[in-house]
Amino acid sequence: MEMAKGLTASLEDYLEAIYHIIAEKEAVRAKDISRRLKVSGASVTGALRSLAEKRLVNYAPYDVITLTAEGGRLAKEVVRRHEVLRDFFVKVLAVEEKAANEVACQMEHIVSKEILERFIQFTEFVEVCPRGGSKWIAGFGYYCDHTGAMENCERCLQLALEEARKAKREGGHEMARSAKLSELKPGQRCRVVKLSARGETSKRLAQMGVTPGAVVEVERVAPLGDPIDIKVKGYHLSLRKEEALGVEAEVIEP
Repeated sequence: MEMAKGLTASLEDYLEAIYHIIAEKEAVRAKDISRRLKVSGASVTGALRSLAEKRLVNYAPYDVITLTAEGGRLAKEVVRRHEVLRDFFVKVLAVEEKAANEVACQMEHIVSKEILERFIQFTEFVEVCPRGGSKWIAGFGYYCDHTGAMENCERCLQLALEEARKAKREGGHEMARSAKLSELKPGQRCRVVKLSARGETSKRLAQMGVTPGAVVEVERVAPLGDPIDIKVKGYHLSLRKEEALGVEAEVIEP
């Protein structure tokens, strides 16, 4: 199947592999790609020549391999498709991560942008909806692992009713814990409530997808708190601490 810029699924795999190797060790050589994709050196050489002809990689025999600006952009899109699909299988369908990765690797080449966005929206919906969340996903996982067992439904409904009554007594709804995005630790997720940043900072955050309602996961925080690496809508981004200070959010409890 032909992809963007006439890329085949195989060439997209090569772009993805180069992207990950650069992230891990900066310098990329043909043998690194061969080892990662478990293909012959001749296959790697042929793929690199094709990518170079399309001006997606800078390649010369016995030299390091780099992505061009356009190659980097396309590689990020392939990685994003893979990770969005994998996260959906793991977080929503409770699929084991290794199996989820294998299927995502096959599907990433054919899923359209519109359907990919639906995967993202549904995953976010499940994470923030009061009727969804981690408990609901855990219940689905139990249902699958026990061949459709429904013996816990009555207890589950009872607990949900008790939580609803407790929330009503405490003021109508259970208050979510509010925080600045800059206060979150790696692994924590939140739903953006509003942007208190102004001017160019607010515009940049919006362009990056950090908008009200978006689910953001903190991936890494530098030792001095700057920058902060996040994941939003399948994209890996870095924010300056002052930008993260301008994002007010509700923490999604595990």
